[in-house]
Amino acid sequence: MGGWRNAVQEAAGSKPLFLTIYATVIVGIVVSSFYVFSAIYSPSASTTQSVSTSWLSSPSLSQNGVSLSSGQSINISQPSGIASQPGSNNLRPIWEAPPRTSKMPPLKFFSLTKELVEERAKDNVIIVTFGNFAFMDFILTWVKHLTDLGVSNLLVGAMDTKLLKALYWKGIPAFDMGSHMSTIDVGWGSPTFHKMGREKVLLINAILPFGYELLMCDTDMVWLKNPLPYLARYPDADVLTSSDQVVPTVVDDRLADWKQVGAAYNIGIFHWRPTEPAIKLAKEWKDMLLADDKIWDQNGFNELVRRQSGPAVDDDSGLFYAFDGNLKLGILPESIFCSGHTYFVQAMYEQLRLEPYALHTTFQYAGTEGKRHRLREAMVFYDPPEYYDAPGGFLSFKPSIPKSLLLEGENNLESHFSLINYQMKQIRSALAIASLLNRTLVMPPLWCRLDRLWFPHPGVLVGSMTRQPFLCPLDHVFEVNVMLKDLPVEEFGPAINIREYSFLNNPLLPQQVKESWLDVQLCQEGTEDCHASSNTSRPGLLRFPKHSGEETFKTVFSAFKDVKVIQFSSMQDAFLGFSDKTREEKFRNRVKRYVGIWCCVDSHTPGHIYYDMYWDEKPGWKPAPPQTPEDDHPPF
Repeated sequence: MGGWRNAVQEAAGSKPLFLTIYATVIVGIVVSSFYVFSAIYSPSASTTQSVSTSWLSSPSLSQNGVSLSSGQSINISQPSGIASQPGSNNLRPIWEAPPRTSKMPPLKFFSLTKELVEERAKDNVIIVTFGNFAFMDFILTWVKHLTDLGVSNLLVGAMDTKLLKALYWKGIPAFDMGSHMSTIDVGWGSPTFHKMGREKVLLINAILPFGYELLMCDTDMVWLKNPLPYLARYPDADVLTSSDQVVPTVVDDRLADWKQVGAAYNIGIFHWRPTEPAIKLAKEWKDMLLADDKIWDQNGFNELVRRQSGPAVDDDSGLFYAFDGNLKLGILPESIFCSGHTYFVQAMYEQLRLEPYALHTTFQYAGTEGKRHRLREAMVFYDPPEYYDAPGGFLSFKPSIPKSLLLEGENNLESHFSLINYQMKQIRSALAIASLLNRTLVMPPLWCRLDRLWFPHPGVLVGSMTRQPFLCPLDHVFEVNVMLKDLPVEEFGPAINIREYSFLNNPLLPQQVKESWLDVQLCQEGTEDCHASSNTSRPGLLRFPKHSGEETFKTVFSAFKDVKVIQFSSMQDAFLGFSDKTREEKFRNRVKRYVGIWCCVDSHTPGHIYYDMYWDEKPGWKPAPPQTPEDDHPPF
């Protein structure tokens, strides 16, 4: 799944970590492909029925897998007279849950059979993803996007019984993969991560002989437009694959120009037809991975497919011969089958005035939490209703950025860090106020002047369409996974919940939240109507003095504890500071860990530079990489 990405997952941690990171980067550059494993999550949309938890702790049912030469197993059955999916003669619509009074059938009814694929397929195409229970919210989002697009020819492979049960009671067509996998999140590059990659290869080899076209997807991607008509435009293709290409090769919706695609082919989105060349490729890929458990599935795919590149199949289609010279391969255009870079950083589809089909959360930081936050920023992740109406309400503010910091001068290290630091100081105040008022902070949009990657670069990728400045994902600067982590209260004070910058514009925001709103206008104390009081100057508007302290905030805003959204006109000079020094120290310990690194300069090793939440307390602070190994640590 995704480019050079989480191989060097941020982690403003310790010196050993960054030594590991740079070793990984070097290896990544040599093999020219490191990709973030597409997480398999998906939150439940408000329209879906919630899953009861009473059965989630029930004992795991026995599994009947077919043993493979590798010792792995996948629950695949050949055609039989037994229906593979409950109610197969009268399929329920997706999302229509079974009656709660009914009993879930035994696992044998969830075997992957030709009949199961046949009853779900449409126009001989089946769309498949798979995962474990840890990624259920990603899976539900994946399914919801497809069903909202009118696409129902889909199946989800469940790698653990807990997920299978949850999907069954949600009314989502699923099959048992019999992998006995852990239900917890898996780390990039871990043995479990590699096992998931092999399961994908096994699935492809299992389904292709059934005679159906297979659109195989990672579940850290979402469908924004029905892809099936696009794929049908290329009936001669044996395989159509996405890629990690970040430089545009075409400016319309044609297949990418294969001669210009230098980046790795990305197996997070690819379409297989049950042709002899495709089946041969799938088998060789499987044999390669089962023979060597150290090979990453995506690297193995690239190695095989790139044995031969060209010639073109014809003058027009964009297909070319690959693999053994008989496989007809096409590369999906990078502008509309988007990676995390072409979508979130470049907004390539937007600049080219195209409609994106897919968004894959590659080229990102902060692990699974970073993926989820990216999708939330794009307002394409489906969270449960309580996400949009949190206890204690929300706090937001309008960021203030001088034009000179955003638009003037060169785009370089100094101008980038000046811009980020200016915004960071406002966010620091907002985090403090949110903590005092026990509110969830809606993060502001974040502007960057330089891209963030895993290797030295001149600021943006040469040839890409990255504009400077650009609205950058939160994980370019902030350690989203740390912000969402349960840190010990004794050491770090109370948790501060956050929401994505687009949160208040999300159509899923309930009316009761939209209608419960207080605007806070900062003012100079002593001027007209500017007093530390809960009296509003007009309904929904409070003028509040700048440079107010902890007790003033608590006293005044206690009168508005039932208001859902409090929005400040600015955070400039809003907060004077904590009066409780113990609480302040814990707050500082917490938020120092919220920021990560920028990477990387090419004139120094290591080339990363640490962001510092309290940069303004260090006279003469300048952005610079660590000068000695002893300096190579976060600023805490």
